[in-house]
Amino acid sequence: MKRVKTIARTPLFKVTSLNGVSVLLRIGSGLITSKLLAIFIGPSGMALVGNLRNFLTATETVGSLGFQNGVVKYVVELKDNAEGLRRFIATVFLSLIAVVLVLALLLLFLAQPLSAAVFGSGKDYAAVFRILALALPWYVVSVMLLAVINGLGKFREVIRINIWGNLIGLLLSGLMIWKLGTFGALLSLVLPPALLFFISFYFINKEIRFVSMLSFAAFDAQVIKNLSAYSLMTLVAALCGPLVLLAIRNNVIANLGIEQAGYWEAMNRLSTYYLMFISSILSVYFFPKLAFATSDKATKNVFRSYYTGIMPLFAIGLGVLYLLRSFIVHTLFTPEFLPVTALFAWQLVGDVFKAASLILGYQFFAKKLTVAFIVTELLSLTLLYVLSRLLTESYGIEGVVMAHAFTYFVYLLVLVWYFRKRLF
Repeated sequence: MKRVKTIARTPLFKVTSLNGVSVLLRIGSGLITSKLLAIFIGPSGMALVGNLRNFLTATETVGSLGFQNGVVKYVVELKDNAEGLRRFIATVFLSLIAVVLVLALLLLFLAQPLSAAVFGSGKDYAAVFRILALALPWYVVSVMLLAVINGLGKFREVIRINIWGNLIGLLLSGLMIWKLGTFGALLSLVLPPALLFFISFYFINKEIRFVSMLSFAAFDAQVIKNLSAYSLMTLVAALCGPLVLLAIRNNVIANLGIEQAGYWEAMNRLSTYYLMFISSILSVYFFPKLAFATSDKATKNVFRSYYTGIMPLFAIGLGVLYLLRSFIVHTLFTPEFLPVTALFAWQLVGDVFKAASLILGYQFFAKKLTVAFIVTELLSLTLLYVLSRLLTESYGIEGVVMAHAFTYFVYLLVLVWYFRKRLF
């Protein structure tokens, strides 16, 4: 009992517990949304939602200049330096506003060709891209506000913002899917995230006088130079990754049919939900710790905390999911999605390897290892694309999840070798 009380008092346990509430809410809202998608738009509509989701990931990263991880690191370092923090925040946000407004104009004027490129020439969803042009600036700024709050060490505030955002997103998404079908499902990816701005703005004003910091006189080009390495790393990952997934999905649609692509998207959605726990605790708790670690011993302690405290629970959870896969598909989707059960085994194996490699990947950002990150990222994405095409020819849609598992196994081995001194 004394041991349990000691664990319960640790910062990791407290943050993880609150984060668990947030993640459960995100998973719950995501599962409800998935059920609505399965009922109202079916596998073919879900494939279109997957294409837009990949496009949005790339677009949002370009709009934010890939600054997010760099902002967390530098705010951690500058939070006790009022003038340095002021110059940093002014430079970052003035740059973002300028870039995202240009990007919004491009989305507005290129809506029609973008619709054809993302959804195919036979489908006209240009209105989605015009609405995205209006929503994107609000969302990008909210992402950076959240990064600043995270860098200030306000882990609970970050999680509370996510909780409120998920509640609002669930209500809006459910209403739009119910009333507007496929068009509403696409809009549900675009509009709710923009509302995070108002919640994030409220919380950051409790910590710092944000608006008064946005002065052109405080603009410092050195800040952009310092962030350029993080920007390059994030842009490579967030541009190339979604584009590769989009290419894989379009290959599946062309060779196996849009329904098969919808089954894979359903599996991806499930994967996204349970990986939320890992990704959120990494970004909120472990990444600031890695950024602050100044020795191999300190870094090793962070790694040890993750591998002994988080990974065992995650692996056990995935084992339970596999045993309940038929029940899960019946409950979360419709009988039309039963072929998804055949994708669970390889997807879950791959996600164990992915979760194990994620914290090592964050070390690239924490220590600004730009070249090593880009090389490993591009090699892994190339491997994923090539294996997906080859295995799809022999194993159908199951070949895509097999490629996912093989790719992350190789990726983990490469990262373990690269960081062997810090791990062992």
